[in-house]
Amino acid sequence: MEYDIVIIGAGIAGLSTAIKIKQLCNQNNQELSVCILEKGSEVGAHIISGAVFESSALELLYPNWQELGAPLNTKVNNDEFYFLTKNNKFKLPIPKFLHNSGNYIISLANLCRWLGDQAESLGIDIYPGFSASDVIIENNIITGIKTSAFGLDKNNNPTDNYQESIKIKSKQLVLAEGARGSLTKQIIKKFNLDKNSNPQTYGLGIKEIWELPDDRHKEGLVIHTVGWPLKSNTYGGSFMYHMDNNQIALGLVVGLNYKNPYLSPYNEFQKFKLHPFIKSFLENSERISYGARALNEGGVQSLPKLTFPGGLIIGCAAGFMNNAKIKGSHNALKSGIIAAECLYKNLTNKSSKNNKSFDFNNLIKESDIHKELYKIRNIKPAFKFGLPFGMIHAALNGFILKGFEPWTLKYKYPDYLSLKLASKSKPIKYPKPDNKITFDILSSVALTNTHHEENQPCHLKLLDPSKAIKINYNQYNGPEQYYCPAKVYEYLTHENGTKYLQINAANCIHCKTCDIKDPMQNINWTPPEGGGGPNYGNT
Repeated sequence: MEYDIVIIGAGIAGLSTAIKIKQLCNQNNQELSVCILEKGSEVGAHIISGAVFESSALELLYPNWQELGAPLNTKVNNDEFYFLTKNNKFKLPIPKFLHNSGNYIISLANLCRWLGDQAESLGIDIYPGFSASDVIIENNIITGIKTSAFGLDKNNNPTDNYQESIKIKSKQLVLAEGARGSLTKQIIKKFNLDKNSNPQTYGLGIKEIWELPDDRHKEGLVIHTVGWPLKSNTYGGSFMYHMDNNQIALGLVVGLNYKNPYLSPYNEFQKFKLHPFIKSFLENSERISYGARALNEGGVQSLPKLTFPGGLIIGCAAGFMNNAKIKGSHNALKSGIIAAECLYKNLTNKSSKNNKSFDFNNLIKESDIHKELYKIRNIKPAFKFGLPFGMIHAALNGFILKGFEPWTLKYKYPDYLSLKLASKSKPIKYPKPDNKITFDILSSVALTNTHHEENQPCHLKLLDPSKAIKINYNQYNGPEQYYCPAKVYEYLTHENGTKYLQINAANCIHCKTCDIKDPMQNINWTPPEGGGGPNYGNT
């Protein structure tokens, strides 16, 4: 198979790229072949976000999105921002970057499904259930991808359902995999794209959807909080978005540069729900969905070079999320449009060489994306000095400096180097689930509709299996068992009393936290058989 453009990932960035390319082709009577590979079982299956969405981005792609029926149904009508202590809340003034007037509370998964329909109507080939496992390299240029094989057993032997890997050639490859994409990581390393960047830093976003009684639901209300339950040296915050149909999206984002190996983002979120203010919404309500994903939080300091021989990187794969306002979808869409314009120009200019480096990097630097990220560049790194300093600095940025401060704080270390040894850390005792407000991990994973063939090869690779016990368990008390929000990693005991690490790969919800936070970088997340993983609904 061969296409002019192959896009990895049917999220908002990948879909907007494909749509814009076809729009340009139709406007200019040109023809370019475009396909999108999506590892989820369908478009939207692996999509999870807050999500408050800036509709102005969608207008760049579809000015008539309302007439076309885009699923933007709930307009924000009120913003609230609180600092939480264990039992109280204090209302804070809302900095400009957290204002949501004119934005919409949406299901990003449903928006992607709608965009998928628009893409297919334009003649774009979308292949759900196909994961890209490797790239094709010729003369140091990326010329295509290889899909994962189907029907291998756990020992990599073919079964009766075996289908070999498919090669798809491309003139340009677009990486739109989301945060910590496996091919993106591979290509950044191969071409040293991050040599002039700060290390990328991440957060883990954990989210539930609840259905509330009429008297507690306030459609269009957006609430953000900082403070409890996170300690002052842990970056993070919460959101509560009142959607339509009496539903709310409730979540907690925990910066993965935290130090204590006993910290469990999942349990911090469960504890958060017990705060009197939050609990007042959830009592006698019903939890209907759960999910988690990693978020790029490094911002402009951590952006890699965005082009490589044979393609480019866009959206959250590149790191365009605005961590201060917990939004990245609008920038992902905008980056897709800019990428499409570059690709179209490059591939339809007969005097140019298809694989030459083009001006995508410069156009991003000149765009609203870069301007937005530059303004908030110092907000997260300022929190390394503690919550009080971080809050004061964020207030100065939001109300006075507005990004014009003459300094840029740096990220010196990747997140995995931040963990302290267990001997120098204090264990954290979390409350037991009550199965009303708080729940155990496995009951939460059940709500993700996650499925992997049990007999397939494990997609979570230990580069050196001996390090699991020798270093991770003996020195850090096995942080995998705490940071994973799906109970993939368990330390169990053999009959002879020795410890071993059990990997429950079938539980994996593809959040990529293990790939980010493992202190030895010993866990390599690779794509499982296509179609596996979560199947999120209205998320």
